[in-house]
Amino acid sequence: QVQLVESGGGLVQAGGSLRLSCAASGRIFSINAMGWYRQGPGKQRELVAITTSGGSRNYATSVKGRFTISRDNAKNTVYLQMNSLKPEDTAVYYCNVRGYALDSWGQGTQVTVSS
Repeated sequence: QVQLVESGGGLVQAGGSLRLSCAASGRIFSINAMGWYRQGPGKQRELVAITTSGGSRNYATSVKGRFTISRDNAKNTVYLQMNSLKPEDTAVYYCNVRGYALDSWGQGTQVTVSS
């Protein structure tokens, strides 16, 4: 399995920025895709951004142009740079990694954007 440790959440005013980090350890050779999901109050978990080992990146429409996902393979870490944050971005953000026989989730980190 893969263990994930997330960091970087917090409280920020609207228009501010945060950067989330997710460090992977364990069976990392199995990892293909690394991504971020979020679950807001009373909402279902949704995909925010995902990057694959081939270098492709995909974003939710609601975050395009504001969020950037990146991956440091040497550190087995995926980042989510979040700019121009809005109150509707408030959620618990979860890191996810997938690969061959692999689907692991982080513990989640709270992001709260005040208006």
